[in-house]
Amino acid sequence: MNLTGHRPLSVCTAILVALLTCVGIDTLAASRWHPDILGDGYVCTTIYQPADYGGDVTCTVIRHDVGCNTADTLRRGVLYIHGYNDYFFQKDMGDRFVGSGYAFYAVDLRRYGRSVLPYRRPYEVRNIAEYYADIDSALMLMHQNGVRDIVLMGHSTGGLVAASYLNTRHDTEIRALVLNSPFLEWNMGGFMRHVAIPIVGCLGRHFPNIAISQGDGTAYAESLLKQYHGQWEFNTDWKTIHPRKVTAGWIRAISEAQDALHRHSWITVPILLMSSGHSVYGDKWTPEHQHGDAVLNVEDIRRYGVTLGPDVKSYKFEGGLHDLILSDRPVADAVYRTIFDWLARQLPPQPE
Repeated sequence: MNLTGHRPLSVCTAILVALLTCVGIDTLAASRWHPDILGDGYVCTTIYQPADYGGDVTCTVIRHDVGCNTADTLRRGVLYIHGYNDYFFQKDMGDRFVGSGYAFYAVDLRRYGRSVLPYRRPYEVRNIAEYYADIDSALMLMHQNGVRDIVLMGHSTGGLVAASYLNTRHDTEIRALVLNSPFLEWNMGGFMRHVAIPIVGCLGRHFPNIAISQGDGTAYAESLLKQYHGQWEFNTDWKTIHPRKVTAGWIRAISEAQDALHRHSWITVPILLMSSGHSVYGDKWTPEHQHGDAVLNVEDIRRYGVTLGPDVKSYKFEGGLHDLILSDRPVADAVYRTIFDWLARQLPPQPE
């Protein structure tokens, strides 16, 4: 019988907690939080993961450390996963979650943002499952801090990672999934999707380091950055204006993850699926880029998103950018209202 008001730990998590406690593994049990670059109550800690094909590996967990003093905030929490060419910089998002009674955590995945190590290729991945250890590490830290009912939230490639994780990990404490413009299909024509991408994927099996140009489109970055046409400031070494080259191995990893979800997805937790009202195209910025998704095809998001599990609620937001929470204030406010109204039904506050 559960007398605490908290959901019990899963078997896997309970075993892992016990092992960490017994053997004193330094990586998580003795994590050191220190002030984050965002300031204003944000702290972070570095997790050292086992080395892989690229050498040493770390991920970084960021936490909003202000206002986490109520029973509901300690019990209910959000773990946010950023997209490709991205990192966590959205202070307003963390502030809003904490203000609405949720502990807020984010993870900069290996080779992204705070987790990029010197002389390592940013963003590189050979299999989406590589990120699962980073998610597990963040979840363990949340458990150590008393968070039991967890919402996993992913944007773009982070949405693909989050959906893939929950499609394979069913014994978790995650109670809901929020997807902000998830990367569920390539935004390309039929030839590229069905011929070129599979060929590159085959090359990626044997020659994963082959570099592939993404062109030089800057429209989306210009729609975000305050120095151009947007409202935001961020580290353009970590979230670049000009697209970096990707590798054949990265393309293979993304394609395999998308194909796996297309073939069979049965995510058992409730899913909130969100997208812009329409897509916009063109490498050069135009005013239309301020009011649509300049990265993905929103029809693909909705087509594949509603098949992810038995309980999917889909919402579209006219005027929304690819990262919906970075849209103009009226649109972003509507996005947050939708999130919090939906979460209130999935994770109602505990009675006093």
